[in-house]
Amino acid sequence: MFPEEMFLVVPGAFDAASCDRLIDGFADQLDDGGLVQGQSASHIRRSQIAWFNEEQEPVVMRRIIDLVAEANRSCFDFNLTDFAENAQIARYEGDQRGHYDWHSDTGASDVARRRKLTLVVQLSDPADYDGGLLQLNPSGHIIDAPMTRGTAILFPSFVLHRVAPTTQGTRFSLTCWVHGAPFR
Repeated sequence: MFPEEMFLVVPGAFDAASCDRLIDGFADQLDDGGLVQGQSASHIRRSQIAWFNEEQEPVVMRRIIDLVAEANRSCFDFNLTDFAENAQIARYEGDQRGHYDWHSDTGASDVARRRKLTLVVQLSDPADYDGGLLQLNPSGHIIDAPMTRGTAILFPSFVLHRVAPTTQGTRFSLTCWVHGAPFR
């Protein structure tokens, strides 16, 4: 059974030092963020992204695994099997009106159709940017995710969500997907 709102907020999931380490560690590896299968459409998504795995960030991935296990146990009860994709760091720049329009994280590819749960962590201090809200639309009304640094939000990957245009400064986030057998 889903929580009524179909999402779970975990304040303080990451401390400021971990957020800084992720931003500093991957800022020079960011490339233009595209869509599935290498497609690009700046009217849909305008961001830069970098990927990391458990070997690069074992402490971060251990924290993600623990967060997912607790959230799934307490709220979602999905049949989760693995992390079939690396985690992603994204940067949304205000001078580029960085954004990612409404979408779900499920798709037609073998990996994307197995996405069950999405985790997003707010890495930036909200004082560092304007706009850039992560917004969810799980049941016909828009919900703004908390902007507090280090906060994680978990939601079913089929839930519509977006990053509204960033209008000033820079917003960084971490996103990770958890996989299982496709929903039936």
